[in-house]
Amino acid sequence: MRAQDCKPHRGSLLLRARAVAPISRPPVHNGAVWIRGCRIRAVGSWNHVSRDAPASARVFDLGNCTIMPGLVNSHAHLDYTDMAGQFLPPCSFTDWIKLITEAKSSWTQNDFRTSWLKGARMLLESGATTVADIEAIPDLLPEVWHSTPLRIVSFVEMTGVRSRLDPETMVANTVARAMALLDGRNGIGLSPHAPYSTTPALLRLSAEAARSRGWLLATHVAESVEEHEMFRNTRGPMFDWLSRNGRDMSDCGGCSPVGILKRLGVLGPGLLAIHANCVDSADIGLLARHHASVVHCPRSHAYFRHPPFAYERMRRAGIRVCLGTDSLATVLKSRQQGFRLDLFEEMREFANAFQSAHPRQILRLATVHPAAALGFAGCVGRLENGCLADLVAVPFDGDGRRPEETILAHTGPVCASMIGGFWAIPPPR
Repeated sequence: MRAQDCKPHRGSLLLRARAVAPISRPPVHNGAVWIRGCRIRAVGSWNHVSRDAPASARVFDLGNCTIMPGLVNSHAHLDYTDMAGQFLPPCSFTDWIKLITEAKSSWTQNDFRTSWLKGARMLLESGATTVADIEAIPDLLPEVWHSTPLRIVSFVEMTGVRSRLDPETMVANTVARAMALLDGRNGIGLSPHAPYSTTPALLRLSAEAARSRGWLLATHVAESVEEHEMFRNTRGPMFDWLSRNGRDMSDCGGCSPVGILKRLGVLGPGLLAIHANCVDSADIGLLARHHASVVHCPRSHAYFRHPPFAYERMRRAGIRVCLGTDSLATVLKSRQQGFRLDLFEEMREFANAFQSAHPRQILRLATVHPAAALGFAGCVGRLENGCLADLVAVPFDGDGRRPEETILAHTGPVCASMIGGFWAIPPPR
């Protein structure tokens, strides 16, 4: 569905369902959400909300469903969607970089466009209403924005190891391109790809440019043991491969990848530290003190068989941890769904790894936390008075489980989706 195909409502809407899960507080049985225009005006029990809403409000009874906030995907590569199933889990992370680099070299811009649009449809159907996407092909923008009702934050990607442009020119050109794209609906950020695939100057200048404009910054960091070995100990497959390919390795030795970001002034509250799979206590302390957000992609983590993710240590340190899907290039086929970009699948993978985590705690990783990380705190990711009307409905079969437990168990398309008060997926009649 295209953004312009979303059907707006006029006046007030009153949504009723077997349960409403605001996420920011406990679920409400026989719940209701009153919407006026693009914003939520009240959330609570049907008896209370229906009494306060105007008599002219149009009522949608969603029946045996739970209404919940739209999911917020804090990291995706939509333009890699059609790479699903192309690569078996490699022996090393460096081998995978070689594989995807080779695969990308044979794709046309139309291939990337088709792949981007397919990924956006998958996310919409599986309950996402907002996505932070890494744009490796920024020429697709703004056209693809207009082809989906999703709320998009596009991070324009930069790599600098073999670029013919100096870092100053590359960042200046990227900023100029990004500023021309600003449209008031979708967001823009910068994404120097990773410490290993860029130069120190590119990282530093990207951070300065983003900070001076109030933009967000996203970078893949501490993703693999090989990256850690490269920077800390100047050895390993990644170090050897990049050395042979002409990368200046003088920034390696005696410092972790997170430490590199600290040295270059990249750490800060506007940073999304993507993956952070291989971190020690000092790294966690740096991320916490600089108020950076960490994005964990559980299925991608499992695909690469990375060391256990340090969620509990990050949580105790006060780090905001968010969930993302990454791309389908690093997801194994699901028995139920095949290859799907799906945050419900990511939450279940996370729940399997962290079985003591409460369902509401897990749901916050795909709603409240990423909304705050992307600058939407108090606007999306929760159902409260004043929030944007970004919500979805999932079946609630009443099998004795709590609403939040049934949410985590949900598979398949959502029953309905609303973004900014517009039906992106209308409820069945």
